[in-house]
Order: sequence, then structure tokens, then C-alpha cells
Amino acid sequence: MSSSNKKQSGFFSQMIFNIIIPVVILTKFSGEQHLGPALGVVVALAFPLGFGLWERKNTGKFSFISGLGVVSVLLTGGISLLELDAKYIAIKEALIPGLIGIGIIVSQYTKYPLLKTLMFNDTVMDIEGIEKALADKGNSDKLAKVQLVASKILASAFFLSSALNYILAKMIVVSPAGTEAYNNELGRMTALSYPVIMVPTMIVFFIALYYLLNSLKKLTGLKLEDLFHDQE
Repeated sequence: MSSSNKKQSGFFSQMIFNIIIPVVILTKFSGEQHLGPALGVVVALAFPLGFGLWERKNTGKFSFISGLGVVSVLLTGGISLLELDAKYIAIKEALIPGLIGIGIIVSQYTKYPLLKTLMFNDTVMDIEGIEKALADKGNSDKLAKVQLVASKILASAFFLSSALNYILAKMIVVSPAGTEAYNNELGRMTALSYPVIMVPTMIVFFIALYYLLNSLKKLTGLKLEDLFHDQE
């Protein structure tokens, strides 16, 4: 099977391996009567790490963001197993989305902007048709500005995530690493990260997407459905 035909895993698979299983292990099986604090962390983090590596192998891709995801899991494991101060979890939680936000803005000035990976990519959107329509309307030179503004809005979603991650971690993870209480707090933080962090972050993400699509409609004269590949 060629890499172009390999599909990414679904939302429910990601939820199961990245959230549900690690949370259950950290909160229910990290006591001394089961795995213990240290082994509990190792087993819990093995699932998102293994799933991330498997997905990269399955899709044939290893993007900047996916790479940071793997690094995030390894850092969490390192901080936990080395029994470092809990403040480093908060710093790590803020660092990863913060780096993504910075990467989105900086990459816009390079040949490989992350905006194209996340939104403006040929996998979903009809880039060739859009560029032709822009040229026909004499608006090709305006695309770069639209992409830059969309990148800044998108980056703000990750900066918001960075701030919320830090606050959530500081509020919840307060026990010393290497204890059952620490693992329980790590599990609670992971479980709460989706409703507390993902919802507002996704709202900003869709604002960026709306701006990009609405701007492209105006500049190209195309209908919304014409911006995307035909789904057959």
C-alpha cells in the first residue's frame, strides 16, 4: 500500500489510546497493590507513545507536531521517573503547544509553512483549482497575506492552549513525582485537558479556518464546495 493511500486513525482510536487507557491506568492501577507509581507511569505512557509511532509508520509521515507529541510523552515519563519537581510538568505542558504556535508563525516565512500542513493542504483542498482561480481574478499576490493572518489566528489557538495547560497543571499536579497521588493527579489532568483545553482551542482553530475559507471565497469567486476536492 502506498503512503498516499494510508489513512490516519480515527478520533475514537486516538481518544482510547491517548486519553482513556492512560487515565484508567494512572488513576486505577498505579497503586502499590497493582503496578506501583513508577511502572504505572511507564505503562500508561507506553500507549500514546506506541500509538503515535505506529500511526507515523502507518501513514508514512512524521510531522513537526507529531514529533512534538512524542517528545511530550517522553518528557512526561522522564519528569515522572526522575521524580523531578511537579512544576516541570506545568512547564512541559505549556512548552509543547507554545512551540507549535511559534513554529506556525515562523514557518510561514519559510518554504514549509505549517499552515499548509494543518489547513491549506492538497489532501483536502483543491489547491490547484484555488491557485488558478486566484490567477484568473488577479489576486494571486493576496494569498500570502491571507495565509499569514490565518497563521497568526491559528497560532493564537496554541498559545491559548499553552496558557490553559500551564494553569491546569499547576492547579492539579501538586504531589511529589513517584507517588500514587502524583499519578492520580496526572490522570485527572489528562482527563480534564480535553474539555477544559480542547474546546476553547478548537473554537479559535475554527475561527482561523473560517477566516481562511471566507477569504479564499472572496478572492477566487468560488463557492465553498469548490475549494475542496470532489468527494467520490
